[in-house]
Amino acid sequence: MTNRTIRQIIPAIETSDGAGVRIKRSLGQSQAVRMDPFLMLDEFGSDQAADYIAGFPAHPHRGFETVTYMIEGHMLHEDHLGNRGNLQNGGVQWMTAGRGIIHSEMPQQDEGLMRGFQLWLNLPAAEKMKTAGYRDIQPEDIPRVNVADSVVKLIAGSLELGGHQYHGAVTGGSTEPLYLDIQLAAGSELTLPLADGRNALVYLYEGEAAVAGSDLRISAASVLGDGDHLSLQGGPEGARLLVIAGKPIGEPIVQYGPFVMTSREEIEQALQDYRDGRLTA
Repeated sequence: MTNRTIRQIIPAIETSDGAGVRIKRSLGQSQAVRMDPFLMLDEFGSDQAADYIAGFPAHPHRGFETVTYMIEGHMLHEDHLGNRGNLQNGGVQWMTAGRGIIHSEMPQQDEGLMRGFQLWLNLPAAEKMKTAGYRDIQPEDIPRVNVADSVVKLIAGSLELGGHQYHGAVTGGSTEPLYLDIQLAAGSELTLPLADGRNALVYLYEGEAAVAGSDLRISAASVLGDGDHLSLQGGPEGARLLVIAGKPIGEPIVQYGPFVMTSREEIEQALQDYRDGRLTA
């Protein structure tokens, strides 16, 4: 058993997106700061309506997937396919942009806390032009596994714990993404299998915790080195953190805003398709 250790720390920086929503961005803060197959990781969280009320009006995407995890709050998703989904406490919106989608994500509250994450997951070249799709995953459909005093939520992927195989709300995919939300009890220790050959990170968003004895930074993507296990330790007050992993694609990435392809020519085609109203055709 080889424990993974922290190889790189990417502190999230404060910025804004959409119509002025305040966020903290770790992966994706520049096009050089990525972790194949993941393009971007945003944390949002505020109890001030001015920080989120303008939301994300209608905008296009092509070539990747977005995964929005709402810890607390209420947001409505609508897209050109006619999908409408209420993203509320503990729910997940998993959207495949594929060849093209135009959607909006708008707050359905004008006060109180809105808190969560959005992750961008790249698609290999062979899948970038597939049909767009959307999944609205309810909180009760996300498996929870109790391990001693800690709780593991399996948003995506499969995990073996205590001799049992558990499957998340989303499984499969060419990059086999693993997406966990873990609540560590105070002073606890938790060891998870994490297959070698997958790129992986830990994102601490509440409390204190460590990986293989090295303290994690709050609101930072701690990219892990090679190994086949992940050893987590909870701090004196416990912690909440994300574990995200996936098989690297290893292909060129050319991004222009909401379009992510493998060549400049494909980006130019996406822009032309959008201008001509053919992005989603």
